[in-house]
Amino acid sequence: MLSSEPAAFSEPLGQRAEYKFDTDSLEEATMLGKVFERFVEKSPISVMVRGTLERVLGADQLNAWFARTAQKQYTRTLLFSTVYDVLSQVVFRIKPSVRAAYRDHEDEVGASLISVYNKLNGVETHTSAELVRYSATALMPLIAPLAGERPPWLPGYRVKIIDGNCIEASERRLKVLREVQAGALPGKSLVVYEPAHGLVSDVFPCEDGHAQERSMFGLVLETVQAADLWIQDRNFCTCAFLCEIDRRDACFITRQHDGLPFEVVSGLRSVGRIETGHVAEQRVQVRDAQGDAHLFRRIRVKLDRVSA
Repeated sequence: MLSSEPAAFSEPLGQRAEYKFDTDSLEEATMLGKVFERFVEKSPISVMVRGTLERVLGADQLNAWFARTAQKQYTRTLLFSTVYDVLSQVVFRIKPSVRAAYRDHEDEVGASLISVYNKLNGVETHTSAELVRYSATALMPLIAPLAGERPPWLPGYRVKIIDGNCIEASERRLKVLREVQAGALPGKSLVVYEPAHGLVSDVFPCEDGHAQERSMFGLVLETVQAADLWIQDRNFCTCAFLCEIDRRDACFITRQHDGLPFEVVSGLRSVGRIETGHVAEQRVQVRDAQGDAHLFRRIRVKLDRVSA
């Protein structure tokens, strides 16, 4: 293992809005208030979650966000929020397929099933990634006021866990694939999870199912900031990736890859025990492509019992 050192709302002053209700609307508002109070009393968490999601991912917010984010795709008649709603039914396993979700909301969609599929097929990877970033950015400030933050894993550092999402080959359901021996590979992605907030804060998608994860490392490094602590598996253990994290005044904890070249600066010394075994550490030096040296800490954990 290697590591580097490691909302309130108010009226404008001087203005007071006047609200007028006729008798019917006042009675209706009172009735709705009573119904809402029941939900709050019986299931307050559900009401809070629903309200929060509608504030961040409501139809108006999503459509406005899509208009300023999409690079090639545009809205003609089928709104992005409608497609989002249909696909959400499938993602959350409320409906087994896009077709089933569409049939339940056909009147609301206002377009053909083919149009829905075409809209989904045209969503850019840039748009998908930005939607994750947008929702995380909007939701994170709401977590602390609600006492939803988890204890930090390492005080003073923003811990980020990154891992690849390698989906298995798909079933040969499409007609063009039925005579092909190999299953079609879906795209890949690198996903960033922040345990302090319990949120996926970033994603780096790639449409090429045969691409290597390391081909996306450059995009990840652009997001590294000082005081970050990146936790990752051995596939991320490359000279370029680790040295660039260090150059940006961030830190990392990664499992050592056998192919990583390094120079030993100091011998292994014991630093004690943990629940599963004995721990020792040493200083090593890794050089980047420019020949600059980066000093890292190499940690060895000798397990009491070999893991399966």
